[in-house]
Amino acid sequence: MITSTSNAQVKDLMRLMKKSRARDEAGVFIIEGIRMAEEIPHDRLEKLYVSESFAEKNGDFLSGMKARYEILSDQVFAHISDTKTPQGILAVVRRMEYGFGNILGSGTPHVLVLDCLQDPGNLGTIFRSAEAAGATGILLGRECVDIYNPKVIRSTMGAVFRLPFLYVEDLTAGIEELKKNGLRIYAAHLEGKNPYDREDYRSGCAFLIGNEGNGLRDEVAACADCRIRIPMAGQAESLNAAVAASVLMFEAARQRRNG
Repeated sequence: MITSTSNAQVKDLMRLMKKSRARDEAGVFIIEGIRMAEEIPHDRLEKLYVSESFAEKNGDFLSGMKARYEILSDQVFAHISDTKTPQGILAVVRRMEYGFGNILGSGTPHVLVLDCLQDPGNLGTIFRSAEAAGATGILLGRECVDIYNPKVIRSTMGAVFRLPFLYVEDLTAGIEELKKNGLRIYAAHLEGKNPYDREDYRSGCAFLIGNEGNGLRDEVAACADCRIRIPMAGQAESLNAAVAASVLMFEAARQRRNG
């Protein structure tokens, strides 16, 4: 059992937890919690760590994980954890690698494109909504928050393991690649010509969602074939990015479900 925060493994875990560069270099990320641990594909699990009290109470669960694990004292585990009330289990997971073919899927593409999204909770929520709405994948500009940020991973509730995603250096070039594959591009925009529910999303489509405070950059919005808006009552000027993305994706899902 590891009982010191000076332990080399503990220091490595702290670097992976706190620094995106360390995660990038190692090609891994950290997950926490029982539910997330259950979602890990077996071929992606690198190492499992549990607190002493977790190991004492969850022997059957650990046996079912079929993986070697390291026990940390409760104090050391709390030192590493990114949560206020740690569940006592975390894992180092090897990253998934995707390309454009993966985010287009094998059926009719339904893609979400994110421009400069910064809030970890928003990105995690978008992943959950995208999976639930049947999206085939997510395309992200390099300026977006790191999907492997522990807060983002936690808020995806496992969707990160099932929904293909791809970061690109040049988002406008990425959108052009989607167009080459026959997708019609819709920008969620305050200057949208039509309400979102008057468009037809039954063929291949992609929705552009912008930064929480500033919306889409002009050069990204200019890539759209059509600008759409979400009509709102009251004095609201805009919706939260994750909410707006969810509204659009579920409208596409509704249209495809109803033929």
